[in-house]
Amino acid sequence: MRPSRFVIVAASLLALLHAYIGYQLLPDLPIGLAGRIGGALWLALSWLLIPIGLMMSRSIKQQPLADRLAWAGMLMMGLFSSLLVLTFLRDIALLLAGFFMPTSLAAVVVPWSAIAVVALAVLATLIGLVNARRRAQVVNVDVPIIGLPAELNGFTIAQLSDIHVGATIKRGYLDAIVDTVNGLHADVVAITGDLIDGSVQQLAPHTAPLARLEARHGTYFVTGNHEYYSGATAWVAELRRLGLHVLLNEHVVLDHDGKTLLVAGVTDYGAEQFDPAQRSDPTAALAGAPPVAGPKVLLAHQPRSAPAAAAAGFDLQLSGHTHGGQFWPWNLFVRFQQPYTAGLHRLNQLWVYTSRGTGYWGPPKRFGAPSEITRLRLVAA
Repeated sequence: MRPSRFVIVAASLLALLHAYIGYQLLPDLPIGLAGRIGGALWLALSWLLIPIGLMMSRSIKQQPLADRLAWAGMLMMGLFSSLLVLTFLRDIALLLAGFFMPTSLAAVVVPWSAIAVVALAVLATLIGLVNARRRAQVVNVDVPIIGLPAELNGFTIAQLSDIHVGATIKRGYLDAIVDTVNGLHADVVAITGDLIDGSVQQLAPHTAPLARLEARHGTYFVTGNHEYYSGATAWVAELRRLGLHVLLNEHVVLDHDGKTLLVAGVTDYGAEQFDPAQRSDPTAALAGAPPVAGPKVLLAHQPRSAPAAAAAGFDLQLSGHTHGGQFWPWNLFVRFQQPYTAGLHRLNQLWVYTSRGTGYWGPPKRFGAPSEITRLRLVAA
């Protein structure tokens, strides 16, 4: 089978970016000819392993070689990303400094700045790896609700999002998350999409811990874009088998100490690209809902569902998708694709909370955007 034009273009672009790093850094590093050859070979290996790692992360076989190749490729991707950004920033700095920096100083600055780029990229990747692989920390957030009944004051929702169970996140990682959530004794557990990266056949043994989730009113799930990449219909059936309530433009009304609270969920913002029948619709999620005394909460994977949620009359939207940017500098660019990157924000009468995610996607790297298990508490405004 001939490779597609996209694959050829992507591989060529990746090769050019690796060549750019090598061309700009290797001649300036004080490592001798042998070191430069070794650096060039490492860049060639990175160019090869990154696409292999991406392909292996989607491999049906998974164990054990595919997982190891996926790990190698994803680690390379994280390091390459930091090297590319820092090399570009170094080039700009040297270009600007060249207008006033004397030659004698340049002879010192040029090699040491090249060393700094490599050192900082490696350090950021190692710190990011530790941050990504440790169990997500609990983040406590109070959400003030106008007119909240006293019986619902202190109602808690434990939110998980963007775990991405797959090639590098397996059962042990998810077990630790479930144990932490159960220790919160939440009234509701909400999983706001992108739970998995792979098929039910691949990952069912690794998502099994979800059956242990405990909450007074149960666990609710909405689809993210990665569910549609991985076979959403099969995953909806599997998660329901595990005891989760999957909300596909639907709602439930909860009775909590004699007062009611509505929890609704919509399909991913882009679901209709995969199945026109699953177009995300916050208004449809309220269809047939009785009047409720308490707030209306919407689970929506992407923050950009917020305008439609506000128009439909929801009080609180819980989202994910952004990962908070996952690692610098990409956290600076999320805002150009989503209205909110992380945290609690207000849109008219709607509160929107965007989780930075409980796992990670791609490179096992979190730098400047730590993962979280969110404990949201409704409080009277």
